[in-house]
This record gives sequence, C-alpha cells and structure tokens, in this order.
Amino acid sequence: MTAQASTTTAPKRENLLINIVCNIALPSFILSSGSKAAWLGPKLALIVALLFPLGYSIHDYLQRRKFNFLSAIGFLSILITGGFALLQLDVLWFAVKEAAVPAVIGLVVLTSMGTRTPLVKEMLYNPQVIDVAQVDAALAERNTRAEFEQLLRGSSFLLAGSFFLSAVLNYGLARYLLKSPAGSEAFNAELARMNVLSWPVIALPSAAMSMYALWRLLGGLKRITGLELEQLMHAKPETK
Repeated sequence: MTAQASTTTAPKRENLLINIVCNIALPSFILSSGSKAAWLGPKLALIVALLFPLGYSIHDYLQRRKFNFLSAIGFLSILITGGFALLQLDVLWFAVKEAAVPAVIGLVVLTSMGTRTPLVKEMLYNPQVIDVAQVDAALAERNTRAEFEQLLRGSSFLLAGSFFLSAVLNYGLARYLLKSPAGSEAFNAELARMNVLSWPVIALPSAAMSMYALWRLLGGLKRITGLELEQLMHAKPETK
C-alpha cells in the first residue's frame, strides 16, 4: 500500500527564486530603467516588463501541469494592468483593480465554503502538506467530521480576511504611489516602485495572517484527530 502511494508523482514545487525574479525583479528594473526615451520608451517598456510575469505563468503551468486558481487570477490581473496602462486610464482605476483582485479571491473563498471543493482545501488543507488520508481515517474513527467542517469554516473566514486586508493595503499603496498619467515614464517608475513595495507592505502582513490561519487549522486538527503534528504533516517518501 505504501509502495503504491510513493509511486504517485507529486506536482513539481514552484521555484520561489525564479518567481521573484520574473514577477518582481525584472519587471521593476525594466519599468524603472527602460522607460526612458533613449531606451525602450514608456509603452514598449511596459509591454516588455509584463511579458516576464506572463511568460512565467505560462511556463509554470506547462512545467507543473496543475491549474491554480490564484495563478489564473494573477495572470488576469497582469493583463488588466497592461490594458489599463496602454489605454491610459486614470490612475484611480489602477487602485480599484489592485483592490478588486484580492477582494474577489476573498469572496470566492467565502462562497466556496458551501461547495464540494472549498478553496481553503487547496490553499491550507492541501494534500501536498497535510496527510489527508490519515486525517480522514482519524476523523471517521473518532466521529469528529462535524467538528472538522466547523474548523474548515473558521479557517476559511481567516483566509478570506487575509485577502480583504490585502485589498485595503493594495488600494492604499496604489493611491499613495500612482500620481502620474498612465503611459508616461514617471508612471512606469511609480508602477515599478509599487511592484517592489507590494512585498513588504502587502504580501508580508497577508502571509502572516494566512500562516496564523494554518496554525489554527493544524491546532484544531490535532485536537479532533488525536494525531501529533508529525503525523498530520505529509511524510516525504523514503529514499532507498
């Protein structure tokens, strides 16, 4: 039984360094340095900068062959940003878009709670991290399935809260930084700065809240299953 389970090939893990380089470092560098008229110019620099996160999203899907709802939303967000900039819309729309993306994800997390596949199971109760089969067996043995569903609901609210927090921070950061007309060299520089600052200002607080939700979930699972943390976590396959 264990031999058969170990032969199942798990999806490749995402390379965090390549993610940061393609989604933050290179686009920010191109927007800030390549927007000058002597180089690419504002519009061409914007297009080239957006090609890196777009290309990364496509490459990541082809490599891992796993559809990810969050990646799809991020892909769409990049396209909208490029479209808004090329259409030279008012900067207010960029702030609205920056807030709308995480807000939509938060709403999807909440609305998915009543479905067969709540989003919290993909983002926190993930079989790549948690030994779902062992947890299910312990729930059945202790007859605590109802407590488990309640635990997932609480985790969903915390997870959705992290995205709503991100929406507020996104809007505030965009309104604070984006002042110049879209399509200008100054706007690209502001967009690059926002791209860089989004990690410490937005990603870290949201990640901290998500980690708290995961900590609460694992603590609840220990209580209702009787399993220790080492038993809850998905064991790595043994190497012979």
